[in-house]
Formats: sequence, C-alpha cells, structure tokens
Amino acid sequence: MSPRRYAVIAGGGTAGHVFVATALAGALVARGIEPDAIELVGARRAADATLAAGEGFAITLLPGRGIRRALSPSALLDNLGALAGLLWASVRALLLVARRRPRIVVSVGGFAAVPVGLAAALMGVPLVLVNTDALAGAAHRVLRRFAAASAVAFATTGLPHPVVTGAPVRPGLEGAGRGRDRAGTARSALGVPPDRRTVGVTGGSLGAGRLNAAALDLAVRMGARSGLTLYHVCGPRNYEALEEARRATDAPREGDLRGLCYKVVPFEEHMADFYAACDVVVCRAGALTVAELAVLGVPAVLVPLPGAPGDHQSANAAALVDAGAAVMVPDEECDGARLADVLNSLLADPARLDAMGEAAAGIGRPDAADAVAALVQAHAR
Repeated sequence: MSPRRYAVIAGGGTAGHVFVATALAGALVARGIEPDAIELVGARRAADATLAAGEGFAITLLPGRGIRRALSPSALLDNLGALAGLLWASVRALLLVARRRPRIVVSVGGFAAVPVGLAAALMGVPLVLVNTDALAGAAHRVLRRFAAASAVAFATTGLPHPVVTGAPVRPGLEGAGRGRDRAGTARSALGVPPDRRTVGVTGGSLGAGRLNAAALDLAVRMGARSGLTLYHVCGPRNYEALEEARRATDAPREGDLRGLCYKVVPFEEHMADFYAACDVVVCRAGALTVAELAVLGVPAVLVPLPGAPGDHQSANAAALVDAGAAVMVPDEECDGARLADVLNSLLADPARLDAMGEAAAGIGRPDAADAVAALVQAHAR
C-alpha cells in the first residue's frame, strides 16, 4: 500500500506557486509534521520539479496544461488538448488521493490544483485554498465551493471562510535583513560595487520582455551616471537575445565602471542578497513578488502585467501603492524614459525611499507561512 500522507499540497505552473507550496511544507515540518508525510503535486509541463528540487519532499507531476484565453483556431485546438489532459490528470489525481489517504489537501492555485482539489471533494478530504493574489485565480474559482477554509493575503478575494494570513514567501527570506551595512555585503555577493546605490530590475523567474527592453533603454540613458548600479535579472530565456541587443547599443559593458555599472544576469538564486542590495526595485506585481517586497521592506516601482486574469496584478500593486510603499507605472508607459524620470525622482529623495521601505514593512507578514500552516492543521481530519 502506498504510504499515507498528512498533507497533499497541490498547484504549480509558476515559480510563485511552487515557492508558496514549499514554504508551507517547510512551515508544517517546523510544526512537527514529518517531511515524508507531505507530498507536493505540480504540473509536468512547468518547471515545478526543478524549482522544488532539494526541498526534501515527495513530488508528483500531473500531465496537461492550462486553458488559453483566446478564440483563435489554434487556441481552440490547444484547449481541446488541455481538456483531454485535464481529464487524464483528474484520473491520476483521484488515484493519488485514494492511495495517499491524506488528512488534508491544500491548493496553492495553478493548473495542477484543480484535479487534486476535485479529487479531495469527491473523497471527502478537507480542502484548504491558499490564495496569494488580491483576486481569486481561475483554479480557486472552480474549487471555492468545496473549500473548508481559505488562507488569503487580501480580504478582497471573495473566497469562502477567509482567514487573512498574508502570503508565504520563499524559504530563507522571512528573516533576511536590510540596511546600509547589509547592503554593502549583499552588493559584494552579487558582484557589483558595494559603495554604489543600486537599482534592481526583475521580471520574475521567466523574465518580462517589456521590463527587459525598458531596462536596456534605461542603461543607455543613464550610462554616464557614476555612483549607480543597475542590476538586471532578465530571465533565462531572454539572456542571449538581451546581450545581443546590448552589444548593438551604447549601454555600458559589464566591468566598465567609468559611469553606470550595468550587470545583467539570467536568473538570481540569492534573492535575499538582491533585495538587500537594492535601494529600489522595478518589477512586476505578482503575488509572491509583492509579498517579498513587503516582508523585506523594499521600495518598488511596480509594472503590473497587462492581461493577467482579472487584472489581479494591478490589484496586488494597489495594496503597496495605497500604503505609500510603491509607485505604479502602467505597462504601456514603461520605457527607459519613464523609468528614468521615476527613478531619478526617487533616488534624489532618500527620505522618501526610507519612508516607502517602512510603509512596505508595515504591511508585510513574515509569519504568513506559519499562519497558513496553523489553518491547515486546524482543518485536517
């Protein structure tokens, strides 16, 4: 017989989903649950297995993919395949829940959450939803009727039995510090001058074309500015193209410190150093990113992803903007000129940046993973 699990944590498709799942699993272990009593379920087509590798938890990957939100012939064909994949994934999920006999199933959103959540409902296993965006995602709109409770980062999701826990951040960031002494050490760890003010740009684990183009243009415009570093995390799939585009411009070359220090990396594994090094970060407004900015007290320029379901990234960004912790720039306005104006204004006003950082920290929830774990344990059968 397959080993029984205490909890099955399902969801995936993006780094944000996986980091929330692993943070919750780690919090359950800290509360006394054995690691081998927890199983993660993710999506085979995504990078879920890679992102969760080394965390010490069993992981099962389901076939299939999400639905394309388009009406073109190619999208309709893709969606027929997606529905077939969902059917097969549902069979796999039902068998998994039957064999593992978990005391609780947790959904963190994404494609893989739907079949596992439905299997939990069919077999009478309590289901807890963990929703980190300001609005409920498609998976949780499907599963909401079966939820025993919902751990939410914002009170605006409309999910049943909500408990505002905050959004769990990736392990290792909850207690990471910031400050002038820490900034110099973090900059050295990233390979940039420790005594220069630093602007970070990141589009998340996959990168963002709009932010990459704007950051390159920003580097050209600010190329003569000494005493400043632009640290650009462009995404692995964009790195070669960006470096080729960089060579065709007047952007500073890496290692040339006569003006702006412009460093481009495909991916940043040490996000605690990234956040500590930066005076301000330019980024998307995904749930994980917004939670991390708040927990660590990082001032930000947020560029919400256009076309995100329900425009949830704008809602996420509004939480920081309304608190005085961030500036929002619409995607269609995000170019080097606009970023230069916004950043020059912020960098010229250190008191404002300090106030933004304090405002962000004021709404951060470093205990979010533990709060979600407590809710999960309260509903486990």
